[in-house]
Amino acid sequence: MNDNEWGTLYLVPTPIGNLGDMTYRSVRILGEVDAIAAEDTRHTGILLKHFDIKKPLISYHEHNKEEKGAYIIGLLLEGQSVACVSDAGMPAISDPGADLVTKAIEEGITVVPLPGANAALTALIASGLDTKSFTFAGFLPKRGKHRVEELQRLSQVMGTLLFYEAPHRLQEVLQDMYEAFGNRSIVVARELTKKFETFVRTDLESLVKDLEQLTYKGEFVLIVGGADTVESDTSEVLDEPVSYEEAVQALVDTGVPKKEAIRQVAKRFNVSRRDVYNIVER
Repeated sequence: MNDNEWGTLYLVPTPIGNLGDMTYRSVRILGEVDAIAAEDTRHTGILLKHFDIKKPLISYHEHNKEEKGAYIIGLLLEGQSVACVSDAGMPAISDPGADLVTKAIEEGITVVPLPGANAALTALIASGLDTKSFTFAGFLPKRGKHRVEELQRLSQVMGTLLFYEAPHRLQEVLQDMYEAFGNRSIVVARELTKKFETFVRTDLESLVKDLEQLTYKGEFVLIVGGADTVESDTSEVLDEPVSYEEAVQALVDTGVPKKEAIRQVAKRFNVSRRDVYNIVER
């Protein structure tokens, strides 16, 4: 048997909320394959019905991936083509599809990825935080001890950090982040591409002090500034300056952007940013 006789494993992204984000190519591939491996067949069934696609669905998720993964590989080796989809977004990103890809590659089966929706990158580009260097951390461990250990490890990582989180764990995760990271910029993106899409752009300290400013429903992406944005070292240059102007200038001289310097000085003197801005810019 050679490669031409084997089927192809297609990785087909699905919308993270808005069905209009489905690509023409994704619809075509789902209509052409012999079967579709889905994390939740009911959820995917709704998508297929919307696009009038009628194909056999294979339940493939975290709890049956060994058994069903072997079954899917068997279909591919028989010459059938299979599409792997996630409930939303890219398969194989925080998704058991990654294991299926590994098994297919080990067997020499062709794997074809399709481009499409991804919640983490969608949130990142609208966050206002650094997009040149970032680390996708996905879902943090559910247990508190393991989560704290992972956050402590990530606290040293340079560049923006991207996380997925469930609403029922969000408050404790934010508190753990503040303890592990200190005060950093954070953007909480909720219900991306959907009717109630929201972005809360703030910092961890402000968020932890007022957790009620968030709505704890839907899907969340957390975008957090990296270790290179920590302000503790630069704040030490403020050797009891006699004015806001001197405090801001001392930070600017170390390379801190003026807007960020104003924010730090306002925090140090426990005044509003506007008060510092009005004096510095007058």
